[in-house]
Amino acid sequence: MDRGTDRAEQGTATEPAEPGRVPLAVVVVDRDGLVSHWSRGARRLFGTPKEEAIGRTALDLLPVSGALPEEQDTSYAACDGLGPDLESSLDGGLSYPAAGRARLTAPGDGRVDVLWWAYPLVGPGPERLLVLAADADGLRAGDGAFERIAPGFALHTDFPGAADLARRLPEILPSMSVGESARIVGQILELGYPILEFSQNDRVPVTPDWGVARRAERKARRERAARALAAGEPVPEELRDEGEDLEYAAVRERLEFLNEVSGRIGTSLDLSRTIVEVSRAVVPRFTDVAGTYLREQVVAGEEFADGVPDTTTMWHRVAVEHTDEPGRWDDVVPVGEAMPFPAHTPFFQCMTSGEPVLVPRISEEMGHAIAAQFEKRDIRPLITGRSMLVVPLKARNVVLGFMILLRHPERPVFNDMDRVTGAELAARAGLVLDNARMYTFQENVAETLQDSMLPHIPPRMTGCDIATRYLPGTQLGRVGGDWFDAVKLHGGRTALVVGDVMGHGLNSAAMMGQLRTAVQTMAGLDLPPAQLLRNLDDLAQRLGDTYLATCLYAVYDPIASELHLANAGHIPPVLVRAEDGRSELLDLPTGAPIGVGGVPFEAVRVRVEPGDRLVMCTDGLVEVRGEDIGVGLATLCESAAHPAASMDDACDTIIRALNTRGGRKDDVALLMARLGGIEPDDVAEWRLALDPAEVSRARAAVREQLHDWGLAKLAAPAELMAGELVTNAVRHSHARPVELRLVRGDTLLCEVDDDDHELPTLLSAGPLDEAGRGLRVVSTLSREWGTSRTKTGKTVWFELTLPRR
Repeated sequence: MDRGTDRAEQGTATEPAEPGRVPLAVVVVDRDGLVSHWSRGARRLFGTPKEEAIGRTALDLLPVSGALPEEQDTSYAACDGLGPDLESSLDGGLSYPAAGRARLTAPGDGRVDVLWWAYPLVGPGPERLLVLAADADGLRAGDGAFERIAPGFALHTDFPGAADLARRLPEILPSMSVGESARIVGQILELGYPILEFSQNDRVPVTPDWGVARRAERKARRERAARALAAGEPVPEELRDEGEDLEYAAVRERLEFLNEVSGRIGTSLDLSRTIVEVSRAVVPRFTDVAGTYLREQVVAGEEFADGVPDTTTMWHRVAVEHTDEPGRWDDVVPVGEAMPFPAHTPFFQCMTSGEPVLVPRISEEMGHAIAAQFEKRDIRPLITGRSMLVVPLKARNVVLGFMILLRHPERPVFNDMDRVTGAELAARAGLVLDNARMYTFQENVAETLQDSMLPHIPPRMTGCDIATRYLPGTQLGRVGGDWFDAVKLHGGRTALVVGDVMGHGLNSAAMMGQLRTAVQTMAGLDLPPAQLLRNLDDLAQRLGDTYLATCLYAVYDPIASELHLANAGHIPPVLVRAEDGRSELLDLPTGAPIGVGGVPFEAVRVRVEPGDRLVMCTDGLVEVRGEDIGVGLATLCESAAHPAASMDDACDTIIRALNTRGGRKDDVALLMARLGGIEPDDVAEWRLALDPAEVSRARAAVREQLHDWGLAKLAAPAELMAGELVTNAVRHSHARPVELRLVRGDTLLCEVDDDDHELPTLLSAGPLDEAGRGLRVVSTLSREWGTSRTKTGKTVWFELTLPRR
């Protein structure tokens, strides 16, 4: 470095330090137009010491005295001075990189012919512009034979960020390779001062403007090179530089186009909207027609088997964008059509290889082959003579679909650069489409899971009408832990359930599914409400202590006109009285949530009248962050009492009243039951002694009652099955009389109670077996039958469908 520094100090502004090298002035200008770095070469060239230059306005230090005299070498024709161009650079009016030539006033009233270059600096620092300048007389060592020059600057320059700037030399000088940059920097380190290297062969990013005549010649050369590139022909050797410059400009334009397309697509996870965005992003800038085809499963938001598509794969046309007259494509290739593609078509080649397929011009023969798959529609006038590019829409190496791009005959055909651009476009679009597809798929999975978790309750059950609603907490969390249920019990009763697992997502939904199944099972065993919650709490303890849940369980007896309820930490239900329309929150023992463990549960009985409505919901409906839950409960009571034409309308009234307050994040389950009851005249009961002779009496009583009810068609099967059940009850009872009951509701219900706790089972009876035939008869003739334990024994029952009136 010392040797280089000494050599630098001995140099002058008019002598090159070595043959082929001249000293280079390095000036850095900040965002305010002030000099922040002034090299030794700048001191030599412009005559101002560093300590006077730092902090001054750059334009004041670079004066211009006038144009060059005409007797100068014609290879260096007259051009604008340094000052005006530099000023326009600082004002943002000059495109980068920039270069020029100027005559400057030098120390001692001399004149210096200067070549200069300006490069923008981009980074966190305050520097904005790098200005390089050199004495043009130093170039005369080559007798004016050199036309290209490549500037470099030293690593040891002392402005902030100089080391990083040297490392990024290829970025500042875009056409300079990393190897070339390293070689120049190596020479700089060897010489110890900035240099200007000139060469007859190296390609450089920017050269000084040598004058109008040279510019006109260069323009003509560029036009010739452009015509060669457009025609797909090799660029002549003498035009190679111009062709390379044009290629660089074309590449930059394609990158700008791809960046613009990337910004326009993927603004939504909606698959349909994404498809439209992709199609409109390429028309008309890149193509005149864009048809998008996707796999059938992608459109449906479903998974599909691995492997390469084949001739049986169905492809849905999901979008057609074009610049032709409106309607021209709509009838021939309508959106929504699904079709396979034969193996001989370019489309099949694209979707099986996963690579773009370029057809410079669609010939008559190819147009006929493509049109052959369109029945009763002639597509040839739309495609023949056009240039076609088919690009695959891929994600994770899987072909989701493809785009057919067509250009009008008068437009340049697709070339290899278009093929690359189309492939990159399709890759970006494929990822966006796959994200939308996965979101659609996950939405479908979430909805399917939620639908499978929530029961499809019939609107009418024995003695009551039921309506339900479920609302997800957020659009990004469609699965939650809230549930409702209605379970049919013997004796015409119905168990009504609403529960809420704390938390959201799949884990909460899985826990909810386990608890809901357990409630259904225990309800079918006819466990009392308090005992059912006790068992449910024990189950939650065995499943783990990760989750807690609240649950409200109610059993409606339409014959006794009674509700039997127990609560495990849930918000109370609302009872709307039919007599006066008054609504009230039922005062129930709250109890602890399911999963706490070791806490007793209590049950209460509430008298109801026909027409009363029971409203049960989860806290997500009434609870809003920052608001007292009492406000939501009051709104629930008020909206539940509002008159409505139907149960569905009543549910919608509640949802509108409570779901529009804002701030709701939790999911919501709502169950409403209108308690219709069963009239006393529709119930008939008998007590039978433990005597086999009572079987014939039971049959006669059933036959007579059905005739009184106008159900004579059911008399024969009903008395036969009732006789079988009474026979078994008389045979197995111990002391208490057998009770027989008929209930006319939505179905005909027959129940037989006895004091034996052992439940009968359905057996396979052989021709000689004496037992097992009774339940086989009941199972064959009844619509439904079942058994359940009671406090004093068991109940065996069956149902028959009522004849249409």
